[in-house]
Amino acid sequence: MTKKILAADIGGTNSRFAHFEINQHNTLTLVNTEWLPTAGAESFSQLLDQLQNSNFTLKPDQADIAVIGAAGPVEHERYCAPPYIPWAIDLDADLGTNAFRQSILINDFVAQAYACRSPVGKAARRILDGRIDARQTVGVLGAGTALGKAFLIPITRVDFLAVPSEGGHATFPFISQREFSFQEFYREKSGLQHITGNLVVSGRGLRYIHWFLTGEELEPKEVSAGFTAESETLAWAAKFYGRICRNFALEAMTRGGVYIAGGVAAKNPELLTHENFRAEFLDSPTMGRLLAEIPVFLLENQDSGLWGAAFHGQQILRKK
Repeated sequence: MTKKILAADIGGTNSRFAHFEINQHNTLTLVNTEWLPTAGAESFSQLLDQLQNSNFTLKPDQADIAVIGAAGPVEHERYCAPPYIPWAIDLDADLGTNAFRQSILINDFVAQAYACRSPVGKAARRILDGRIDARQTVGVLGAGTALGKAFLIPITRVDFLAVPSEGGHATFPFISQREFSFQEFYREKSGLQHITGNLVVSGRGLRYIHWFLTGEELEPKEVSAGFTAESETLAWAAKFYGRICRNFALEAMTRGGVYIAGGVAAKNPELLTHENFRAEFLDSPTMGRLLAEIPVFLLENQDSGLWGAAFHGQQILRKK
């Protein structure tokens, strides 16, 4: 009997929805997707109303399970108040005609973690060589509107547990006098005192890096459009991304690999192929050998969060 999954990835910029089906052989197939601007809705319920009125092929009450990924800390798998969205998601609220048969709310990077074991994870682009140990922890992180992180821990050969993190809100580790000057510049121009990973490797980080280095105040898209092999902005951004990935790999002991998601890297892969990324990722006087054994991948498919949410839904339905 075919099972239907409604997967969603509610981000600060876009809200993505997908209709997945599982056949009698337990194969997961993507049927249809729909992207909606998050800011175009005044509530989660209104967003679901917009989905109902779109060309999406699955009504909320037709899904065997709905798995909703949200860009923020999740409470009891039912509630989330995302820091970069002006409304909360509450699966226990009255959703009217949008009520689900069964539903679960997860952090958006928990969904990205599960995606690593889905078809899009298997198709990920290898950035740095290494050796995957399938019995060990996988680290998943990536920047878009903000910086997300999560861990994926193997339980059995087919079952996995994803663990959320809000490490993107931790302060960024600047290490040189010129970087300290950039930190002060960022504080002065933004009015913020805590310069976090969210602020440095996200799209807005590109804006401030370029502004500091060149004096030009441009939008992130304008900055990345000007990337060349000689670009100092690209060199700095690649170095900072490599540092974030290295520290996360060490903190989580990610012998299962590091997977990078998020729109910033997917749209600007030169951030990861730049030599500064590799050099910074491997730069450890004590753990360089370990880091050299950890492979790094790019999840290029921008629907990876949807695949991860669906993979988790598949795990839940398999156990029923």
